Amino acid sequence: MQGYLVLENGKVFQGQRFGATGDVFAEIVFTTSMTGYLETLTDKSYGGQIVVQTFPLIGNYGVISPDFEGDQIGPAGYIVKEWCQIPSNWRSEGNLDTFFSAKNLVALSGIDTRALTKIIRNAGTMNACITSDPSSVDLAALNAYKVTGEVAKASTKEAYTVKAANEAKTVALLDCGVRNSVIAELNARGCTVTVYPYDTKAADILAAKPDGIVVAGGPGNPAENTDLIATIKDLAASGTPMFGIALGHQLLALAMGYQISALPSGHRGSNQPVRHTETGRVYITGQNHHYVVDIASLDNKAKVLFEHANDKSCEGIKYLEIPAFSTQFYGGPEDALFVFDDFVKMMEG
Repeated sequence: MQGYLVLENGKVFQGQRFGATGDVFAEIVFTTSMTGYLETLTDKSYGGQIVVQTFPLIGNYGVISPDFEGDQIGPAGYIVKEWCQIPSNWRSEGNLDTFFSAKNLVALSGIDTRALTKIIRNAGTMNACITSDPSSVDLAALNAYKVTGEVAKASTKEAYTVKAANEAKTVALLDCGVRNSVIAELNARGCTVTVYPYDTKAADILAAKPDGIVVAGGPGNPAENTDLIATIKDLAASGTPMFGIALGHQLLALAMGYQISALPSGHRGSNQPVRHTETGRVYITGQNHHYVVDIASLDNKAKVLFEHANDKSCEGIKYLEIPAFSTQFYGGPEDALFVFDDFVKMMEG
C-alpha cells in the first residue's frame, strides 16, 4: 500500500506503508545509529517525533523484547529505506511489520532516506506528516504543529522500586521517560532504584531519604515543564547528590538558572563523540536531543564537564556549589559508562 511523507516545506516523498495504518503529524528527526533500532523504537525520548533511520537496512535481527528500553513505543512514526521481512537471529520473536501493527506504529519504507536526511540536516528539524493522501494535508496546520505534553505521557503513573542484588545505596529517580538501561546500570553498581512519576513533589522524594537523586531523560522541550523545574530546584537545594541525564541534564540547568537553546537538527545516535574537559579524552556516546544548555549562560557556580567534539556544544555540567553533575548523553560503549561510577562515588563522598 502506497504511503507518503509530506514535509512542512511542501516536499513529498512516496513510499510503501508497513505497520499500522493512519495519518501522523509529528516532528521529523534522523538517527545515525547503525545498530540498536529496537532501543530507538522503545526510547520514550522520541515522543512526538517521526524517526528516520539513516542506516539503509532495518529489522534484520527481528524483534527481541529483552533489548527494549521501555514498555511502550517511543516514536510517533518511523521511516526506513528498507525493512527486512525475513529476520535472521536466534533471539528473534517476529518481524517489524507485525510488531508495528500490534503497537500501532505507522511506518514507511522505500523512502530515499539519504536525500531526506540531507534536507533535515540542512534546513533543521521540521514537522512532517505520514499519510495516504498528500493532497489532503493542510500545510498551514502542519507548520503550526507543536510537540507538547510528552513528558506526562512518557513518565510512570505510579512509583515502583527495582532492587539491586547487593544493595549499597538507594536512588530516587524522577522519571521523565527513563530508559531501562539507566536503571540497569544503577542496579549493577549496588543502587536500589525507586522510580517516581515526573510530577512527584520534592518533599515526598526527600522523605524517603535517598542517598542520591537521578533526573532521567525524556522527550520534548524542557522549558515547558515549569512545575518539574521547580521541583528539581528544591531537590538540588537539599544537598542530596544529583545526576541529570539527557533531558534531566537540561532540566537541572534550567532549575539552576541557566538557559537552553535548540540545535538545528540535534544529536541522535549511538556514535556521538564527546570530549571530557578535565582529561581531554573523547568518548563515543548515545544521544537523542534537540535542545542544549547555552554555555554562555553558565556562571562561576558551574563548569562545562563535557563538550561535543564536532560542534563544541555543552554535553555535561559539573556544579561547583552543590553535589551534582549532568550529562547530555545517556550512555554508549562500556567506557562511556564511567559517569555512573562517578555518581556512586559522589554518594559515597
